[in-house]
Amino acid sequence: MKIALLGYGRMGKEIEKIAISRGHEIVIRKDAEDIIDITLADVAIDFSIPNAAFNNILNCLENNVPVIAGTTGWLEKYEDAVALCHQKNGAFIYASNFSIGVNIFFELNKQLAKLMSSLEDYQVFMEEIHHTQKLDAPSGTAITLAEGIIENSSKNRWELANKSNPNVIPIVAKRIPDVSGTHSVWYSSEVDTIEIKHTANNRKGFALGAVIAAEWIIGKSGVFSMKDVLNIR
Repeated sequence: MKIALLGYGRMGKEIEKIAISRGHEIVIRKDAEDIIDITLADVAIDFSIPNAAFNNILNCLENNVPVIAGTTGWLEKYEDAVALCHQKNGAFIYASNFSIGVNIFFELNKQLAKLMSSLEDYQVFMEEIHHTQKLDAPSGTAITLAEGIIENSSKNRWELANKSNPNVIPIVAKRIPDVSGTHSVWYSSEVDTIEIKHTANNRKGFALGAVIAAEWIIGKSGVFSMKDVLNIR
């Protein structure tokens, strides 16, 4: 399989190592404003920056190249990408996090939210920690976790704050050098605290998930998620 890497930072380089180890060829390594011929690739993987991601995705869909999008911070244009994908009969996966472990964590988070939804003595709050080069806060993974809680509880929104009212999920975002990513969800009452937590030991899990998604999407058309890739129901 011929892969285009749209974004050749630390994640792009990690994806390259894993893709090559699985027998794939990297035919494009796009950084910044490089001009490329995306049709050289069978599939593209975007881990660029927020202000480049949407144009990268459009270029892929316009040229009938399946695209795996892992960049966060551009989602105000997500529905435009979905519409173009359907219009062009293309193939597109966006995930806030491609780690297999994190996607299992998403499902645990939803189930815990359901269990806790009727227990008014517990207040939920979240924390995410990432490296200092991450531009958006809170992380896309934290937002996905918050949305999972909102879907399964009486909470109606999240806020980037230390404290909040009972209907809001407060998220604390920290940026620390050389951290791959940690996400924690707490339910705290006067008598005890329940915590679920995912800690990435390195970037390999994110990169492996992205390559698995790229392998899975070949020959398909439509808008998918990691739940489709991992057959999570």
